[in-house]
Amino acid sequence: MVFKKMLSAFGVGGPTVDTVLANPNTRPGLALEGKVNLVGGDASAAIEQIVVGLVTRVEMESGDSEYAGVMEFHRLPVAGAFELAPKQQLSIPFQLPMPWETPITDVYGQRLHGMTMGLRTEVAVARAVDKSDLDQVNVHPLPVQERILDAFARLGFRFKGADLERGHIRGTQQTLPFYQEIEFYAASQYAQVINEVELTFVTSPQGIDVVLECDKRGGFLSAGHDVFGRYSVAHTDADRVDWAQVVDGWLQETTSRYGGLRAQGFGAPQGFGTPPGYGASHGYPMQHGHGGHGHGGHGRGGGMGGIVAGAALGAVGGMVAGEMIEDAVEGDFAEDWGSGGDEE
Repeated sequence: MVFKKMLSAFGVGGPTVDTVLANPNTRPGLALEGKVNLVGGDASAAIEQIVVGLVTRVEMESGDSEYAGVMEFHRLPVAGAFELAPKQQLSIPFQLPMPWETPITDVYGQRLHGMTMGLRTEVAVARAVDKSDLDQVNVHPLPVQERILDAFARLGFRFKGADLERGHIRGTQQTLPFYQEIEFYAASQYAQVINEVELTFVTSPQGIDVVLECDKRGGFLSAGHDVFGRYSVAHTDADRVDWAQVVDGWLQETTSRYGGLRAQGFGAPQGFGTPPGYGASHGYPMQHGHGGHGHGGHGRGGGMGGIVAGAALGAVGGMVAGEMIEDAVEGDFAEDWGSGGDEE
């Protein structure tokens, strides 16, 4: 709608902007291509800069409360200063590389409940930045991510939801200021041992760290608790192994131990020591993996806090990694895609 995309900094009769994506579907590590189309208003306009950026909803904690905010995590300048003449039509092409850690929003053509992703266009004018255009982006899994998700389905796990948590998982090469949790209800064959599983991918050009958090049921003489596993896989392994067998092995190993990664320095929760006998590498025969790791709390007594460091804010590798946005983008998300990110 042109009215929504009118550059309000110029007032009525000012320029309009419309960003058009060649294809809103993409994957981590690929490029998102499109054009920023500008139409001049009734008078000439001095444009200082045009930038496109990826925005998404992220869950954050403040004291004992948790809330969702909209965060920009990656941006690209597409034009510097220029003069836009009255009624002039201008089309500026761009290619935005998607970070390897970009969270997944769609699997098999279906949106993951709780996930939102958009490309926002900013037009900077004198002493103002007009954030006037927001386009939905659909991020599909890489082949090895898809195989792992499919393995959970083959094993009988049911998808519950997904969200993004602000923070950093120690022991991984995470660069974004948040990580994605994909939640599953336990399959029947695991139901006597665990209630739910949370899956996190920390992806790089070489491969993926797969982080599992299992909500383990309590026994007759023991309380329920969370156990953790971290396993490393290569992109080239996507079609080389039986992923249902691999994932089953990860789950069996993770739930058979109590916080094995505490022995490897991945951040035990305060008050827990290092259990004896752990610390060796684990995984499947083709790759070296690593066992579980301790987390702190984010809402149910377990969670990622224990291995989550403070969010790495500021410019990281050329990315804007943590600008919290308090503007009309919130309204755009609510209007266009619903409140997904606010739900537990």
